[in-house]
Amino acid sequence: MSRPALSAVTELFKPITWFPPMWAFACGVVASGVPLQGGNWLLALVGIALAGPFVCATSQAVNDWFDRHVDAINEPHRPIPSGRMPGRWGLYIAIAWTAVSLAVAMLLGPWGFGAAALGLLLAWAYSAPPLRLKQNGWWGNAACGISYEGIAWATGAAVMAGGSLPEARSLALAALYSLGTHGIMTLNDFKSVEGDRRMGIRSLPVQLGEQRAARVACWTMALSQVGVIALLLVWGQTAHALGIVALLAAQGVLMKRFLADVRGKALWYSGFGVPLFVAGMMVSAFALRGVA
Repeated sequence: MSRPALSAVTELFKPITWFPPMWAFACGVVASGVPLQGGNWLLALVGIALAGPFVCATSQAVNDWFDRHVDAINEPHRPIPSGRMPGRWGLYIAIAWTAVSLAVAMLLGPWGFGAAALGLLLAWAYSAPPLRLKQNGWWGNAACGISYEGIAWATGAAVMAGGSLPEARSLALAALYSLGTHGIMTLNDFKSVEGDRRMGIRSLPVQLGEQRAARVACWTMALSQVGVIALLLVWGQTAHALGIVALLAAQGVLMKRFLADVRGKALWYSGFGVPLFVAGMMVSAFALRGVA
């Protein structure tokens, strides 16, 4: 059996998707309030790498293998449907990188290993039968939001705190941003509506129609940030709260353009609106450092 080229393997892992969990882990590190000194630097770097090039990369490989028939309709240029990833190499790589990710996770102690194991379990449950959570956009997007943002944030905070449970305020922010990410994940579904319909994948654009799904995505992203703003005000972090208000207002302007042309502007909004959302994550993480 011929082997895939390194370029095909890299494309399978989709490095562009690694940023959200890496950023969320970094937010957890900042939110912990623990100074980056001594061995903490190494822990943070290993954790960020684990979140991106290992766990997230694994999730992409798993998804592409079990989505190969859908991708043959929506995106036939991808490594597996195009034949650049021959035979069952996509599956073998997904299994091998799962094992490698767990091995790396052992460097972060029980919290890091447990979080990685949970994230990998959600990755397989999202794409693989019998659960295949992505068959329903409500469940699938929730699994991604929890894994990409909530677990990564909480793990960063826990690892920096020496393996203790993160404080409730940090967990509350992680939960709210996980909720908001549910909306972000919906943005990715607009490009594959035709194939999803034909293959029986009930993404939110398929279930609700594209316009309603877009509104749900926008409201989910916006309301989660309203929740963050409210908590920061309660905690006395007015300046940080106002910073997120400004970021949300800018998103509102972009959302209006997105809703006027949902199919045409979904990827555009992902490129310009989502960075404002994730910028607010770091603002709120720094806000926790000033909470008494």
